Amino acid sequence: MKVLVLNSGSSSLKYQLFEMPEGKVLCAGLVEKIGESTGKLELQIDDNRIEINEPFADHKVALHKVAQLLTDPQYQILNSASEIEAVGHRVVHGGERFSATTLITPEVKTNIQDLFSLAPLHNPANLQGIEVAEKVFAEAKQYAVFDTAFHSSIPEHAYRFAIPKELYSKYGTRVYGFHGTSHRYVANQAIKHLGLINQDSKIITVHLGNGCSIAAVKNGQSIDTSMGLGPLSGLIMGTRSGDIDPSVLFYLLEQGYEIEQIKTILNKQSGMKGLTGDNDLRNINTRALEGDLDAQLALDMYSYRIKKYIGAYMAALGGVDAIVFTAGVGENDAATRAKSCAGMHGFGIEIDSVANETRKKGIREIQHGKVKILVIPTDEEYEIARQSYNLILGKSPY
Repeated sequence: MKVLVLNSGSSSLKYQLFEMPEGKVLCAGLVEKIGESTGKLELQIDDNRIEINEPFADHKVALHKVAQLLTDPQYQILNSASEIEAVGHRVVHGGERFSATTLITPEVKTNIQDLFSLAPLHNPANLQGIEVAEKVFAEAKQYAVFDTAFHSSIPEHAYRFAIPKELYSKYGTRVYGFHGTSHRYVANQAIKHLGLINQDSKIITVHLGNGCSIAAVKNGQSIDTSMGLGPLSGLIMGTRSGDIDPSVLFYLLEQGYEIEQIKTILNKQSGMKGLTGDNDLRNINTRALEGDLDAQLALDMYSYRIKKYIGAYMAALGGVDAIVFTAGVGENDAATRAKSCAGMHGFGIEIDSVANETRKKGIREIQHGKVKILVIPTDEEYEIARQSYNLILGKSPY
């Protein structure tokens, strides 16, 4: 069975085609700068990379072009678009309405639209991708896989804020969490790797990319996570501040800043970029080694925040079997992993420096101490394909 996975951004479209249940990637690609005067489409088939530079007026034009390439005889991917039996869509916010992957219906689309205010940068683009795919791949089942769904198991004492109850009951103001598809995937991979299937397990998953989040996963279920109502809280990120004293917001308002200015500052001008002027951790690491004090401080702050959350989640879980690092930074930045686990020997957390610096494919164990420290490459696209495939078979998505 062929399953297409789509991730629609405001001006981009990522896609990946799988043969299921094997999980074989038939092709993958990206369309960028949709709606701009110049655009780019990339298609990767095994070791062959095709690039097309032309404007794409909207997502419909972009997805039609993708479908055309998938069915082009010279690439031998599909004979026709009807071969795709399921399309899995990444949808960022499911609110309290969606706790699992679901078949997309008119009612589901209305509910996704109702959640625009909670994810104004993402849900509108996600819905647009769904509506276009329904036309381009009209014979396929369409499924929504929500970033927030994995965290729907968080208990009320952890997801509620200490604010008037009315603000929760009327507006849904609570912790939702994000990166759930990634956290679910790597937590399950860790449980399998450690032989903890059908046993008690306590896993801390650390997703570090330009956006960063950490989750406490007990027996395969999320019980807490660092992101909240939106994807701004928690760890220090590429351009986002992470946790901040709310008094800072009132203070900036009193200094004459407007709400939109503060949103821009905290979402796009803060985090590592605010501290160093750069949000690429590779450059920041190089600068730190060259003696740049701003870079050194930023890295200290970045890893200290991760360490604080690890400690908090060890307490929430009542211990920990494994700490999992994943995503771009988590998988590739040995220095960040080492600094985030430094000084935790008393808790059985100790990095093996040689294993930490050694690159290899697949799951890696990089610990000396009794707590397993794992590097697990995330695969959100495969997880979306797997869940969609399970649903089309009439099984639980998980």
